[in-house]
Formats: sequence, C-alpha cells, structure tokens
Amino acid sequence: MKIVTMTLNPAFDLHCMADKFVTGHENTARILDYGAGGKGVNISKVLNLCGVENICFAVLGEENEKKFVEMLSAEGVSLRALTVAGRIRENITVHTLTGEETRLSFSGFSAPPMLMNQIRTACEKEISAGDAVTLTGSLPEGLAVSEVKEFLVECASRGAKVVVDSRSFSLEDLIDLKPWLIKPNEEEISHYLGREVTDFSDILWEAKELHYRGIANVMISLGARGAMLSCDDGVFVATPPSVKAVSTIGAGDSMVGGFLSAIKLGKPSKEALRYAVACGTAACLTEGTRPPVLRDVETIRQQVHVDKI
Repeated sequence: MKIVTMTLNPAFDLHCMADKFVTGHENTARILDYGAGGKGVNISKVLNLCGVENICFAVLGEENEKKFVEMLSAEGVSLRALTVAGRIRENITVHTLTGEETRLSFSGFSAPPMLMNQIRTACEKEISAGDAVTLTGSLPEGLAVSEVKEFLVECASRGAKVVVDSRSFSLEDLIDLKPWLIKPNEEEISHYLGREVTDFSDILWEAKELHYRGIANVMISLGARGAMLSCDDGVFVATPPSVKAVSTIGAGDSMVGGFLSAIKLGKPSKEALRYAVACGTAACLTEGTRPPVLRDVETIRQQVHVDKI
C-alpha cells in the first residue's frame, strides 16, 4: 500500500509563548517553534517517524515556497509540489502560562482556474488500487468542494483507500463519498450534526451510524479520553495514560498517521487504534506542530487500554 498525503492549503506555523496575552497592548513573547505544516504534511511526518514510506503532495504559493520546500527537505519529507501564484498562508499561535491559546491565521493563495485538473494530472500516476490517499485540512479559496469530491471518487473507483479529515466537507459530503477513514473530533461531530454532542453514548451511536452508512472506519478522537473506532471488526474504545500536554495542535494528524502506519504494517483494527492513540497522545508532548518522539509513542502504546464494546 502506497500512501499519498494531500495538503491543498498548507501553512507556515509559528508558535510562541507569552506570560499573558492582552489585546490592545504590546505583548512580549518567545518563539517555541516555526515550521512548514498543514494536516497532510503533519501526517507525512508521522509516517516517516514510523518508518512508513509516503509521498507528500502539496500546492504551494510561489512567493514563499522556497523556504517551505527547504524546511520539508531538511525533515526528510518526500515532497511533490504543484506551484501556483500567491503566498502560502501563515498562522501564528500565541500560548500563555494559563493554557489559553490565541491563533491568528493569514490568508494564502487563491486557487487558480483548473487547479483540480492540474492536481489530477500530477497525482494520477501515484494513486492506484490498494493505495491510500489522504485529503485533510482546509481547501484554498476558490476551490470548490464538488471538484475535490469528484477527484476523490475517481481515486476510490481505482481501488484506493480514501481518508478525509477536513471541515470543508459536510456530513452529506462524507456520506456521499463513503471514505475508507474519517477522523472527526467531538467538536467536528457536533458541527456535522448541527447539535452539541458530548455524551459518550451519543458519540458511540453516531460512530456506529456513520459506519452503517458506508464509511469503513469511523475514528472519533475524544481528547484526553482517547478515541473510539467503529469498523467491520466491531467497535473499540482506546484510553491513553494521563499526560501533561504541551500542545494539542497536530494531535489529530498524528492519530491518522499512526492508524495508517499500523494498517500498512498489517496490524488489525484494534491495534491500529491503539497505535493511533499512542501517536496522538505523544504528539501532545511536543511543542507546536512538531511530530511526536518515537520513544514516547512506544512508551505510551504499552499503556493504551483498548476495549471492544
């Protein structure tokens, strides 16, 4: 199984720490992390960490793509880039001693006409039967969800395992697509359903319902409580050990990377969920969107408890 991660709207992520953050005043902060990211990029970094070969496909704005390429090259990411006019967007996250986070997101490039056709041409030789393709993160301005759905349907028709983790898609889109894997969190499940969903039994019901409606693997992240998975093998709940989180940003991407790594290595669904939760939990121990440390992943994996319910 070849794994292709797709990031159509990547970003430079800058994380900094301020003792406190007060709007309307000058704030002093120190930089914690600065990196080239995006959800698909983050998944590729975790796959690399787990020793799983993959191709990271990204659309880059020509104004600042050089630095982005250099940063990913230094991290050993196998990048396939499609360049368009404009800038890669930038995000600034201000962390405080109280745990509060303030995020500033700047606009990036707009999708040029026929961008999806260019993406299709660039990827058609990379994706075939038995491969996995991830479409995660937001879509750039000007790129219609319908165009991306059409591309993903084509990938699935060729026998590829389609993974979707993006708020750009509605619940109806997901049910139409029937991806091989989705990974919403509690907030996103609530967003999809148009009502607040926090009760465990309610979340469990929705996971089973989405699987029944054709999504092969419905993995819902539950924050510090772990995650659940509804799939053909049954319904599993994974509970991680308690850790002191440094940053939860990118933990969901690490979960997807961990799940795909385990499946690639031939692990059953139960163990894939265990490894996904281990990777997501370990990612909370690193600053910014840095990938987890393999040593932490292995230590936590041994402490993740998985129940079939």
